[in-house]
Parts: sequence; C-alpha cells; structure tokens
Amino acid sequence: MSLTREQMLAEMGITPIWRLREPDEPLAASAAPTAGEPVETVREAAEAPVEPVSMRTSPMVSDSPAVAPRQTVVAPSNVAVDALEWPELAARVADCRACPLCEQRRQAVLGVGDLNPDWLFIGEGPGAEEDAKGEPFVGQAGKLLDNMLAALDLARGQKVYIANAVKCRPPGNRTPEAPEMAACRPYLERQIALLKPKVIVLMGKAAVHTMLHDDKALGTLRGRRFEYAGIPVVVTYHPAYLLRNLPDKAKAWEDLLFARRCLREALAAGDSLPL
Repeated sequence: MSLTREQMLAEMGITPIWRLREPDEPLAASAAPTAGEPVETVREAAEAPVEPVSMRTSPMVSDSPAVAPRQTVVAPSNVAVDALEWPELAARVADCRACPLCEQRRQAVLGVGDLNPDWLFIGEGPGAEEDAKGEPFVGQAGKLLDNMLAALDLARGQKVYIANAVKCRPPGNRTPEAPEMAACRPYLERQIALLKPKVIVLMGKAAVHTMLHDDKALGTLRGRRFEYAGIPVVVTYHPAYLLRNLPDKAKAWEDLLFARRCLREALAAGDSLPL
C-alpha cells in the first residue's frame, strides 16, 4: 500500500507537518504557531541566509560515468584511484586490502543509486545486512532513510546516490576509525568526481570526519552550508541515531529542507551561467 507524503512524515515521527509558504502567501490563522511548537525553527533553517564555509579539497577528475559488469573487470594496481572509471573503481574496492576491515567482510559495499544524481547521501559504513547484501542502508535505518527521501518526493536510484565513509563493515558495527576512513577516502572522492552531485548530505560523525575533517558535535555543524569542490555540503544525523533518538527526527527534517534549498540555489546558479 502506497503512503501519502503526510503519512510518511507521520511514520518518521515528524508532526505537526509544516509546509513552506511562498513569499507573498498569507499565514492562515489556523496555521499560527502556538506555544511549544518549533515552527520558527524550521522556518529559520529553511529561510536563513546561506553562508558558504570553505574547505580544502583534493584535485578531482570530471569524467562521465561508464557502467560495465564489475565481475569482468580487473583494475591495474599501478593506476591511481583518481583515474579509474566506474568498472575499474568497483573492482579496486572489491579487492581492497588497504586496512584491516577487509579481513572480516563478506564483500565491500561501494554504493548504490543514480549515476547522474542531484543528491549524494554519505553515511558511516556497512552493517551486517549491508555486508550480506552488498548495498548500503538496507536495514531499519535504510527504511527510515527511504521514508525521509519519499517525504521530499525522492527515491533511491532516482536522482539519488547513497554511499558510505568506509566500504567494509567495521566489526560489531562500531564507528570506523580514522585510519580506516583515510584508507577509503580516495574511493569516496573518486565517486564524487564521477557522480558530480548537486548537493551532498553527510549523515553522522564518520561522514563529517571523512569529508570535513571536523570532529565537532553535529549540533554545531547543522544549518551551515559547507562546500566540497564547489558542491554544497549539509550535515545531519545518521538514520540509525534517529531510531534511538526520536525527537531529533524533526531536526533531521529541518536539515533536509535546508539541503533542498541549497540544491535549488545551486541549480539556479547553474541555469544563470552563460552558455
């Protein structure tokens, strides 16, 4: 049975349901906020001026993706990661022995989704179910992520790509360690170069550490527009964290609205560029 957008938001625990008004649309009396309702928080997050925060990035290659069956490809070990196309990148990740995480994995999990996306979501690392199926976010956290996407009229595989900071499951689903994230970072950088997303959403501290090299609390990084190679970057909570901390689902919804605004601004800026 298909759910309406309102039902999906209710499933996520996000109530009451807010709708962004057009600039000239009057606020109905029935929609006026009452004491205790965080309406202004959502409005401020969605409408606050976006200030870019610069960060250092690595040189990246901007080739178009070429898809081929990965099982038939062998990536030469002497070719740099930033020169690999999709088939060779998938083969290199599948055979990677750059850190101890490879010792207990069933398979490496590169990522899944549209190879020409607007949105790139980056999580932490594969769990037990992801390690078994070879796809990120397939458990309860994945179900919540799918509901979050659906609330934005998105779906995995349709203008959305999902990846992780590390490609192999950490033992016991623990948080990846800094050397493990550093070993996987070239693969993630190459994915971004090939995907060329319009906005990146970092979900959780591991993704933030990998992409922003920042260990501050997520609460201090939310609502700010970072950049990676000119791409807007937004920080939010990991879906697994939201399953344990239900009140923060509303904050994650604010973050997604903010990310959507950054995406629209990026698309508008691209349309205004001279041909």
